[in-house]
Amino acid sequence: MTHLSAPNASPSSAAAHVEALLASYPDFPQPDILFRDLNPVFADAVAFRAIVDDLADQHRGQFDAVAGIEARGFLLAAAVGYAANAAVLAVRKGGKLPGTVLIEEYDLEYGSARLELEVGQLPAGTRVLILDDVLATGGTIAATSRLIERAGYTLTGVGVVLELIDLHGRERLGTAPVHAIMSI
Repeated sequence: MTHLSAPNASPSSAAAHVEALLASYPDFPQPDILFRDLNPVFADAVAFRAIVDDLADQHRGQFDAVAGIEARGFLLAAAVGYAANAAVLAVRKGGKLPGTVLIEEYDLEYGSARLELEVGQLPAGTRVLILDDVLATGGTIAATSRLIERAGYTLTGVGVVLELIDLHGRERLGTAPVHAIMSI
């Protein structure tokens, strides 16, 4: 099903859009995992704008760059970076970046993975906001936080569209302020 909101639809909160459009898939990518899919939310122009505006507004004036985590974090970081006139950093899955990279390995709720960040893209001390679609167990965002700090940047906050509170991911993120548009 395709969702196309009218460009002049009445305003509503980003959380209401997420709640209305979020899809759930039991037993994906493996048994006993309930996958929360934000793609229908991103495919709706009005909902996507509301999400970008919410994330940019919550952190306005607090960052010079946004770091998007592959892959859906890229969508958010590019849009928020554009809206806030901020630099964009791509935090990639292992083996996808050339040159000198920093590497962080971490555990997922259903496996393990590796993230990388190219070194020397921004001046030391640059204030960075991390953006991703979902905060689950916190492993991906915690690994990204370590990469940001190891690169010499200053982590100023984390923004996500959806937080799965039963997985306690926020506890792994230390003192960085976390803004979740919707928590379930």
